[in-house]
Amino acid sequence: MDASDELLRRADPAALLTLDGVISGLNAAMATVLGRPAEQCLGRDFGYLWPASQRMSAESLVVHAARTKTVAMRVLEFPGRAGAPVACLIEARSVKDPAGDEQLVWVHALDARNDLASLMIPFRTATTAADLGLWMYSPHEHQLEWLGGAPALAATFPDPTTYLSTVISAVHADDREAFRQLLRAASAKPSWVRLRYLTQHDGWHQLAVQTGRIQLGYDGPERIFGVVRDDTKQEKRRKKAQAALTAERRRAKEIAEFSSALITAATAQELQQVVLTRLAATFGASGALLALVDEGRLRVSTDAGIAMWEVDVLHGMSLDHPSPLPEAIRTGRPQFISDRDEYIRRWPHAAAYPRLARLGPDYAASITPLIEAGNQPLGGWLVTYGSGYKPSLDERTLMGTLADLAGQALRRIRSQQARVELAAALQKTMLPTLAEHLPGLEVAARYRPSRDGLDIGGDWYDAFVMPDGAVALEIGDAQGHDVDAAALMGQVRLSMRAIAAQEPDPGTVLTRTNELLVTMATARFASCTMLHLDPRDGRVTGASAGHVPVLCARKDGSHCIRELPGGPVLGVVPDTEYREETFTLDEDSALVMVTDGVVEGPGLTLEAGLERVGTLAGAALHDGLNPEETADRILDSAVGVDHLDDVAVLVIRRT
Repeated sequence: MDASDELLRRADPAALLTLDGVISGLNAAMATVLGRPAEQCLGRDFGYLWPASQRMSAESLVVHAARTKTVAMRVLEFPGRAGAPVACLIEARSVKDPAGDEQLVWVHALDARNDLASLMIPFRTATTAADLGLWMYSPHEHQLEWLGGAPALAATFPDPTTYLSTVISAVHADDREAFRQLLRAASAKPSWVRLRYLTQHDGWHQLAVQTGRIQLGYDGPERIFGVVRDDTKQEKRRKKAQAALTAERRRAKEIAEFSSALITAATAQELQQVVLTRLAATFGASGALLALVDEGRLRVSTDAGIAMWEVDVLHGMSLDHPSPLPEAIRTGRPQFISDRDEYIRRWPHAAAYPRLARLGPDYAASITPLIEAGNQPLGGWLVTYGSGYKPSLDERTLMGTLADLAGQALRRIRSQQARVELAAALQKTMLPTLAEHLPGLEVAARYRPSRDGLDIGGDWYDAFVMPDGAVALEIGDAQGHDVDAAALMGQVRLSMRAIAAQEPDPGTVLTRTNELLVTMATARFASCTMLHLDPRDGRVTGASAGHVPVLCARKDGSHCIRELPGGPVLGVVPDTEYREETFTLDEDSALVMVTDGVVEGPGLTLEAGLERVGTLAGAALHDGLNPEETADRILDSAVGVDHLDDVAVLVIRRT
């Protein structure tokens, strides 16, 4: 037996290589590592026989030993016989072939059973670079060993070695079974599992964990290792963004309901009720009063936030009186009074309204006139703020928009405009006639007018072919049920068509339409969803301006709710950029676009309404109904919502 045979007569993997990395001899264990019979390995490049992910490390190991004639070590990973990958510490050193005096490189696996953590060094390096943490679990000892990684994560696990029971006790009770399953199901293709983990110093953390099994050494033990990512800050940002989105949607809903109630008020008493029950709550005010002009004098009413004895001072006051409320109504200019000094300086008759005379750092008042362009003063409202609250410029602008709506409603009430005549004049021109043929699509639309107010709706839908061959789809709601709502609906719909001909992206169309409405200083606003659908591949790009989500129904009867990104309703906030989202509509699937009257009502939440319509649409598609029949089924179901608003439905099936 020569010396080279002695080097290969080992239980652990071993091989002899030429200085350029060609295998001249190897034992059965190394052939097993390389995954092929020994005779197929001889004369082959050693590095090339390793898995692609390990090839560079294997080649550099041999080159280092051959050129420097020093010992080199690397941790290399190869597929194991039991399914779990094997991590081995491989040594390479230069040796002399006794037979021919040739320099060779001896590569062999080292026994690392007394230092298993050393085999995890490459994993530690990778996880540290990725700002992750790494731990190792021994099922037999029921212990977890923290191997390092991101410093912030190391602080989350201060004990380097701990029992599994201790770790589980810190996991949220609702997440413990998921963690146990993660340990039992560790595989070579792991997925992230989210866990809530209680730390000693800064409370709950939101962690993402994935696990995998690995054998440490050629004949070594099997361990489970876990990679940890701390998503706490990301989750807080997500929740904050979600809360902001929810608040924005809730605020948009409140404003939409407020404006709708203003427009549908049929009498001065109804208008008074709307203002006094909604105004203070909508704008976070502590109290509100409404003053209407009657033969040159103020007729004042209040909510519970302002006492009647304070209102008595204003009731019957002449419109010419030199105090803030009559002045704002008379001139049509809103007034904001931030403190007592400003009030006394501008209106020396401070005693005329004792509450305003007590203005201070924790108390302010905002006065907004109810006006309609070219007409006589109608009235105004006053809201008071406590606890240091100061309304933003956007809030005051929005309050002015609502006051304009109230002024228009009041003018109509006093002029006794006939509902039926207005409805007959405008209802015929409210909605577009859909194209008879849209390539690759079947489209159906339905509309039902409001059961309250002036019976003239602001809901609309549209579908038309774009210059690029795609189809534009839109649905929206111009708030109110009167002439102005219908007129604004027409303006918005036609503007979007014109803009889309030049700028097809839905986000851009909404951005430009919003700019146009803000520039026009319209007294109304509108919610809208716009989609850009390519029937050839089903690619859909969509954006929303404060509108309800889109529903997607599938042939198997299932459905999903797709809440598109975007921004606030159109015509209120200037310089708004509306974001987009792209998804795919499969063949024989359908999109359902609705207005809020279809999915919301006194006894039905938005979420429940969307599920209801989605279930109906999925069942209709499964039953083989066409879009016309599906739209009828959805419209019929809207009767049960008991919503007084007008409703619109647009169903689009990709054929």
